[in-house]
Amino acid sequence: MGGTLILAAAAGAVAVLLAVRLWVVLRPRAAVPRRSLSLLVVAGSGGHTTEILRLLENLSDAYSPRHYIIADTDEMSAHKINSFEGNRADRNPSAMVLCNGPGTCVPICISALLLGILGIKKVIIVYVESICRVEHLSLSGKILFHLSDYFIVQWPTLKEKYPKSVYLGRIV
Repeated sequence: MGGTLILAAAAGAVAVLLAVRLWVVLRPRAAVPRRSLSLLVVAGSGGHTTEILRLLENLSDAYSPRHYIIADTDEMSAHKINSFEGNRADRNPSAMVLCNGPGTCVPICISALLLGILGIKKVIIVYVESICRVEHLSLSGKILFHLSDYFIVQWPTLKEKYPKSVYLGRIV
């Protein structure tokens, strides 16, 4: 009986610590100005890669180095990214994840969130909902809406439905 109470108390303490840590990581904070920010870009196949490259065209050089995650089987996206970046290779860990909707971005964003929860590194998650999503979020968007630091939509109807989102107009 005594061992069960000790185990239950320990489990409760761990649950409380994890809940507090999750709150610390997910709560809104003021932006901190930086000279540069390393960027992790999740490339999906097809139109997602084209959209993310259009987004990157408009980012300043302050978002560097850039790192990309591409599926092993997605040779076309790899070719487009290599062409876009001029075959640069950087090895610094990223401080920001930028993604725009492929399902492959969800586990990567959750991994980035876990880095913060575990106190290893705070990674900013920026999710840009695809331009083709006018009235409803994609499945990835529905999942990452609650986990991202910045959730950007490209249609005012989505901003009305999701007040936490940021509406910047059409950005791709």
